[in-house]
Amino acid sequence: MRSGRAAALLAAGLLLAIVPSVASTGAAAGGPAMARVEGGRLPLFYPPPGGAAEVAVPPFLLDVRPVTQGEFLAFVTRRPEWRRGRVPALFADRNYLGRWAGPTDLGAGTRATQPVTQVSWFAARAYCEERGGRLPTEAEWEYAARANEVRPDAGADPERVRMLLEWYSRPTPKDLPDVGSGRPDVHGVHDLHGLVWEWVLDFNSTMAAGDSREAGDAERTRFCGAGALTAADARDYASFMRFAFRASLVAAATTPNLGFRCAADAE
Repeated sequence: MRSGRAAALLAAGLLLAIVPSVASTGAAAGGPAMARVEGGRLPLFYPPPGGAAEVAVPPFLLDVRPVTQGEFLAFVTRRPEWRRGRVPALFADRNYLGRWAGPTDLGAGTRATQPVTQVSWFAARAYCEERGGRLPTEAEWEYAARANEVRPDAGADPERVRMLLEWYSRPTPKDLPDVGSGRPDVHGVHDLHGLVWEWVLDFNSTMAAGDSREAGDAERTRFCGAGALTAADARDYASFMRFAFRASLVAAATTPNLGFRCAADAE
């Protein structure tokens, strides 16, 4: 696990060196509208030993829905270096955009309105940068994801918990629903739950937070049953699933149920 993260961080550094950031160019292409999330205090699922139990999340902007197949197709049409078959293996595994019929062809079985999946962290990051944004941090995503239709913090709402557990118990459908199918939350954001998993900027930061000399012990306590001993709420199975899933990823990974949305700093 540690070697996989090291490779991902090395790859991220190489990408920063060879691909110039375009975040300062503004929104270079159309994408989802963005909602303003006012921010607040986020309880940490894995609080550090002896550290704070929560973190401040400043206001930020977040796409109201995940990026679609059609939007990502437009991106790779403009940026051929991110087409399937051209991206180096360091930046995307062999399943990159594997659902598509060709490098610039969605095919008959894929709708432009479905969430794009099988994209690597590197590709998602490049897409958001072209739009003048970035991937949301884990804290931003988790903060926004605690909302329901009426409250910004519904983390303990029984109906929300039931909905999450129901979704996590179902296999990913071969034919994904269109984005925006779910009801918007109080921020006006759709589909943070119930559609696909989503990349975040610091996807493996929680599991790599300890001193590297003790990383093996720190990681072992956060998997399987022992993870409950260090979690803030041992009953929160949905959060266990999300953090464990992120910890299993490397930046070049692509899966049929992993998409993304963009964020930006609030003015």
